[in-house]
Amino acid sequence: MSKEARQHRFKPPAGAADLLLIRHGETMAAQRGQDFPMIAGQGDPPLRAEGHAQAEAVAAHLAAQPISAIYVTTMQRTHQTAAPLALALGLTPRVEPDLREVFLGDWDGGEYRFRAAANDPAFVMARETHEWGAIPGAETTAQLQGRVRAGLQRIAAAHPDELVAVVVHGGVVGAAMSVATGAAGFAFNGANNGSISRIVVHGSRMIVRGFNACTHLP
Repeated sequence: MSKEARQHRFKPPAGAADLLLIRHGETMAAQRGQDFPMIAGQGDPPLRAEGHAQAEAVAAHLAAQPISAIYVTTMQRTHQTAAPLALALGLTPRVEPDLREVFLGDWDGGEYRFRAAANDPAFVMARETHEWGAIPGAETTAQLQGRVRAGLQRIAAAHPDELVAVVVHGGVVGAAMSVATGAAGFAFNGANNGSISRIVVHGSRMIVRGFNACTHLP
């Protein structure tokens, strides 16, 4: 028997996937009377200059990591954020549709930003009850969490014992963290643009290893 026992050092379980959840860079501002470009009924704004700078910072930070795959969503802001990292690693991003941003119903296309800034009663209700469904026509928190869980588990099943970069959205990062920890639905909302969170997925088990890392950002 050993004469000493050192403190435990985390190691992902055999067969688990180590997922870096990267929130996309900052997008163009919403403009009154002009919706964002839309895709499948959801706002699809491109990155603004600051967002492209954040994407370059993410690539510089992760280029030396042994990342085996990059995933994006159906939305152009994730493709644009992933592009510098994909170029640095020589990888072609793959699309996981279930990790698209929360569907905001009547407020999608940019209206949500104005409603949130004005503390619209439905926005306040959503925030206080941790329920996206309080917004007219929006999907529920349970629906968002269900598809986010499914998307992450599909990626993990395809990449056992691998490190994977997954470029997603703020609502998706919040949902993933909530699912993994059992925290209230909005407890982890508000991850910074360009931030990196980390989750280890092994079958139905999810282990949070980091949230909202920003030291690499300009």
